[in-house]
Amino acid sequence: MSDNFSFAIAYDFDGTLSPGNMQEYSFIPALGYQNPRDFWELTKKCPPDTDQTLGYLFTMLKEARKCGIRVTRDYLKNCGRNIRLFPGVDTWFPRITEYGKRQNITVSHYIISTGTREIIEGTSIAGYFKKIFASSFIYDDAGNAVWPGTAINYTSKTQYLFRINKGVLDESNNELVNAFVPDEKRLIPFHYMLYIGDGATDIPCFRVLTNAGGSSVAVFDESSPEARAQVEKIACGGNRVSLIFNADYRESSPVDLAVKAILDRARAEHDIHMLKERVKSKFRFH
Repeated sequence: MSDNFSFAIAYDFDGTLSPGNMQEYSFIPALGYQNPRDFWELTKKCPPDTDQTLGYLFTMLKEARKCGIRVTRDYLKNCGRNIRLFPGVDTWFPRITEYGKRQNITVSHYIISTGTREIIEGTSIAGYFKKIFASSFIYDDAGNAVWPGTAINYTSKTQYLFRINKGVLDESNNELVNAFVPDEKRLIPFHYMLYIGDGATDIPCFRVLTNAGGSSVAVFDESSPEARAQVEKIACGGNRVSLIFNADYRESSPVDLAVKAILDRARAEHDIHMLKERVKSKFRFH
């Protein structure tokens, strides 16, 4: 039994693939803030009931204008070059893709993040993702960011799991992503999907996949007691995550072994399903 099938792994970014928030490596220091918390506190001063993601995107532009910084796609991509990654992330994607290939599984990687897409696009790992779903800006004819364009928050994150599930990666296409598609005709079934995240904004995605037969893995920065406590709190909140690990993606680490085991299980489940279908066809079971 060796027929090929597709498997998707979706990742949060901040705190999952990289320590801290992506804006804290270059963008916020360029604004003159010695302590990033001062910037994040400023985002809370937006009008009441403002979406948190819209608030931070608006504040990025507002503070940059005060400092005379021209925010363009290239500027934001340059901010992504200095982002530090967790151990093993730089070799993770080709390694896991190759492991799937040996199992005759086509593994694709996706980002689903409330962070800034243009910054992620500037990182050394951007080329490994089939699609980066993240918050972004609208640009004028001169290439200047003028307003938040896409704002992804913790609840809207789940729509992107459905986009991957149905193969609707064009974010402007809302008709197909909301259309009814029988489970057997969806591009990547939920039980062949894995979500890796670290915080409260990932809980809806954890729940969607776990409840649909997929896998959810929570990771934490072992150098941060707060990060560990947050993940433990998530895990104690019911059927949310399958596994919890330190964010170490090096070969033979617990995360590495766990994801490979999840792929092994998917291979076995797919083979069993195909055997059942052949038996049904041969003996005309109904």
